[in-house]
Amino acid sequence: MNHLPLLDPEAWDHFPDPRHALAEPNGLLAFGGDLSPERLLAAYRLGIFPWFGKGEPILWWSPDPRCVFRTESLKLNRSLRRQLADKHWRLSVDHAFDQVIRACAAPRARESGTWLVPAMIDAYAQLHRQGHAHSVEVWDDTRLVGGVYGIAIGRLFCGESMFSTESGGSKLALVALAQLLRELEFPLIDAQVSNPHTLGLGALEITREQYLQQVEQLVRLPGHVSSWADYTHRLLQPCSAESARQTTD
Repeated sequence: MNHLPLLDPEAWDHFPDPRHALAEPNGLLAFGGDLSPERLLAAYRLGIFPWFGKGEPILWWSPDPRCVFRTESLKLNRSLRRQLADKHWRLSVDHAFDQVIRACAAPRARESGTWLVPAMIDAYAQLHRQGHAHSVEVWDDTRLVGGVYGIAIGRLFCGESMFSTESGGSKLALVALAQLLRELEFPLIDAQVSNPHTLGLGALEITREQYLQQVEQLVRLPGHVSSWADYTHRLLQPCSAESARQTTD
């Protein structure tokens, strides 16, 4: 790893040009530094994100291609409406961020570990308290059954992770997030690196250059730095058979 740039722990806003990231492993750009709110926000503004496992140094990435969701395209489709037709779930925003991120960090079937190490959890929880990180929660009565969280900078939303303990929970959280972001004039959700699951949900791949050009424009637009809890009433409510029937494809 000695051929990678080592970030200066004192220069929180200095990163290499993301276009200089390695091709293999795809997108690896630098290592070191810290997970302070200032450094994290500086990284996301440049199309860079941290991703590392237990026992590894902090690694910074900007892959090519980049996986994104267009918020205008993420809607309740027929199959998800059928799946939710007999459920009476409700949605909220920024009501249980800590629960969502810890659920995202929990061990999952067929996965040996998690990239959400305690230092990452603490860093994003701090961003949430500062009004930069947000979550959408799915509830069955008082039980959290799904959720998604990410970072908002200007009109860019960087999705980090989602989870579900009930079939359809994470999909509903993502669709509800996209619906809210459309209202707030956020055009896309960064999903970082594609996989069969995200592609199956409607994600698409664009080149790193296309992504960086959009990031440069979106982070300059006025954003919403505060708790988004008051936006709960603007979500798909209630999640019942009746609301599902009224939602168009």
